[in-house]
Amino acid sequence: MHEGTPSTNGGSPQSEKRTVRIPWTPAAAPRIRRTLVEDLASRKVPGEVVEEAEIVVSELVANAIRHAKPLADGAIRVHWKVKNNVVEVEVSDGGGPSIPRPAPPTTWAPGGRGLRIVRSLAHEWGVLEEPNGRTVWASVGGPSRRRTH
Repeated sequence: MHEGTPSTNGGSPQSEKRTVRIPWTPAAAPRIRRTLVEDLASRKVPGEVVEEAEIVVSELVANAIRHAKPLADGAIRVHWKVKNNVVEVEVSDGGGPSIPRPAPPTTWAPGGRGLRIVRSLAHEWGVLEEPNGRTVWASVGGPSRRRTH
């Protein structure tokens, strides 16, 4: 598969899954963000959900680069699917020394807000420890703790 080009599993355009393997470099976050946004926009996902998914994938990929190691092939795997305008994003890496969790709030820290941002946008998120690495996933576009309907 060409780097940055999503592979699909068939099915209706709204429910197709996409998977991209991208080299484990600091440039990974902006590149995957563009790919995700283009794909979701082409599927007519609402703009607010696209924006939330863009922020979430950026934070998850940046965390993978900052805190983990690459998969055995030197890449990060990013997978997403859409169902009823809910987007679930997964970022898989080679794992790291610590378990991903939101950092406590601080006023002056230059970083450490990534998973707090993910938690505020996603209606669900979690971490899967796997034999060859770790996957952090998040779902956006569904019922949210911060929205009132």
